[in-house]
Amino acid sequence: MQYPNDSRRCLTVLDQDSTLIAVIEMSLSSWLVAGIVPGIERQPLKKIEADEHALLKLLHRWHSEAVKAGSKIARIAVAFEAGRDGFWLARWLRAHGIEAHVIHASSVAVSREHRRAKTDRLDTEMLKRAFLGWLRGERDHCKVVAIPSLAEEDAKRPTRERESLVGECGRLVNRMKAAFVRLGIRGFNPKLKKAPERLGALRTPEGESIPPNTVSAMRRDMERLRLVREQIRQIELTRLERLQKAPEEGANAMVRLLARVMGLGIETADMLVQEVLARELRDRRAVARYSGLTGSPDESGRKHRQKGLARAGNARVRRGMIQLAWRFLMFQKNSALAQWFRQRTENAPRTRKTMIVALARKLLIALWRFVREGVVPEGIVLRPAS
Repeated sequence: MQYPNDSRRCLTVLDQDSTLIAVIEMSLSSWLVAGIVPGIERQPLKKIEADEHALLKLLHRWHSEAVKAGSKIARIAVAFEAGRDGFWLARWLRAHGIEAHVIHASSVAVSREHRRAKTDRLDTEMLKRAFLGWLRGERDHCKVVAIPSLAEEDAKRPTRERESLVGECGRLVNRMKAAFVRLGIRGFNPKLKKAPERLGALRTPEGESIPPNTVSAMRRDMERLRLVREQIRQIELTRLERLQKAPEEGANAMVRLLARVMGLGIETADMLVQEVLARELRDRRAVARYSGLTGSPDESGRKHRQKGLARAGNARVRRGMIQLAWRFLMFQKNSALAQWFRQRTENAPRTRKTMIVALARKLLIALWRFVREGVVPEGIVLRPAS
């Protein structure tokens, strides 16, 4: 059976005599390109500038060398590790007729020696072996990443930017509160709109006013806080306008459907859809694994123990789902999932933190089926359709 986005192995039969294979070790200033060229015994290794046109020129040159050696090239496959450069190069190569793949860096097996040699040349050799095994269709040599379109990448920006701005709000407030505590001032809320106006009236326990430099720093922090809050408000209003103007366009229909679940708001719904639910994942196991909500057992002989969450997936989805699971217990008390959680924890309250992860995993799979297949989780209360 052929699954969508099967990252474990290549589904195209590899004819190595007609396939030019290349891997790239990328850095900020240069790229090291290693190739396997049919008809040529040597395996070329070329360092070029960090330039896509130079890479394309090199691939065409190797293609010409293979043709001169009597090989007919029907396929050019290029791979590099996911990293700072993102996916633009893979999209650019595909637009120029080159088969491009992005390899998940943590899926490539490395030596377990404490002090091992590590150079760009050795990395390309290791990457080349892993990519060659993947092209042959052998499972788990490495895993490739689904390459998103530019629009799909851009759709994630509002949620991620909002998350960053909310964190910035917390840092600013904590810094101001710490400054007030250092001066012995308690009970003053720097988050209030009129907080800048009230700074001048504050007094320390000694009866002195706040020092001028500290007041100036406070006012600047309060201005930053006001600006960050305004930016968060703009992101939220833009999202709502987008959902109202095109309710059925792209992933908007999924967001509106998820937002009907009691206890699940627009922000969480948008994050889940853009980060995981809109992706073409194989099955429920892939959904749970991508979210990082699967366990990491350590078993050998008679030793059996759990080492906690694997944390190999999307950290945003993992954090959001665990928070949503606690919220789900309050707003969906009569649902089958909430009853399942209570049955397993009522006589063992210490297991609640462990079981909440299992609930988050089950809930994510249930929501995935809800938006994909229309299967409403048992006992879930939905808001009226708007």
